[in-house]
Amino acid sequence: MTRFLDVNDIQTLLRQTGVAPFIRTLADYVQDDYLRWHDFDKSARVANHSDNGVIELMPVSDARFYGFKYVNGHPVNTRHNLLTVMAFSALAEVSTGYPLLLCEFTLMTALRTAATSALAARCQARTDSRVMALIGNGAQSEFQALAFHEMLGIDEIRLYDVDQAATAKLMRNLAGVPGLKLLPVASVRDAVRGADIVTTVTADKTYATILTADMIEPGMHLNAVGGDCPGKTELDRDILQTARVMVEFEAQTRLEGEIQQMPADSPVVHFWQVLAGQSAGRESREQVTVFDSVGFALEDFSTLRYLRDLSQTAGVGKTIDLIPEPDDCKDLYSLVAPVLPVKTVKTVGIAPVCAV
Repeated sequence: MTRFLDVNDIQTLLRQTGVAPFIRTLADYVQDDYLRWHDFDKSARVANHSDNGVIELMPVSDARFYGFKYVNGHPVNTRHNLLTVMAFSALAEVSTGYPLLLCEFTLMTALRTAATSALAARCQARTDSRVMALIGNGAQSEFQALAFHEMLGIDEIRLYDVDQAATAKLMRNLAGVPGLKLLPVASVRDAVRGADIVTTVTADKTYATILTADMIEPGMHLNAVGGDCPGKTELDRDILQTARVMVEFEAQTRLEGEIQQMPADSPVVHFWQVLAGQSAGRESREQVTVFDSVGFALEDFSTLRYLRDLSQTAGVGKTIDLIPEPDDCKDLYSLVAPVLPVKTVKTVGIAPVCAV
């Protein structure tokens, strides 16, 4: 039997734990797996591109579990009131291939992206960072704001989006968060000026330039989330030429991240090595740092592990018959074989006579 978690189950778990504490614990799972980097069979995700967007499969495994995610990215969806990003995911047992968990992953993708962003910022941002600019106030923005407030102590966030309704939505949703000041501003430049951390979460599938080099101040940390597929960027190339850039999985980020604009040998540092203390995320207080976040399958794997542990403990979810289980494993056809008519018995005297 396979455990199944739908949207209602995920809502139940998040309401039991709270969104911010969920993000913090999820970040611990992500860190634990990045510290086991060499235990994993890794590959860049498989992507099918169209004019409107992309559909991707994201696999990774260790000796015990195999995980994958189906996810899309279609910025045009908002014209039809559909989510830009939708996903589902599965966790299987490597020794048998049996699927252990199938679950909703649209909410989970937003949560794991936020957890990873804040974890990366703990490696790269100055420790006294308290002010963040959040550029792009759509579906993922609240999760990013909560993650940085919970994990780094960010207490002021300047908000900008070309869609003012999106900013108003964010302010409504997070109005009750203690100790968090939200300030809507009139431009990207107004949001960035004086910020310690700048998070960009825009959705257009284009070579955009959300941040230009003249906006960047010494010591800033840039959390570049929105540039996550070929032909989709947010940062001016000039920023990348002088910043210290950290990547999740270089083979994937070279194709999809901000560094797709750069030469193939442009210098980067690796997230797992920074977490392990083998490389420095930041070399000086004045250095500009960039987390070139594209989203890597290992983060989904960590999320699946956390969901499996949490749902079992909380008794949330249901078991489903996702895989056939015939009495004889070599007789799969038995599950679809025609049902033979049942023979009845007529009794004549004491001698039974079988009738078809």
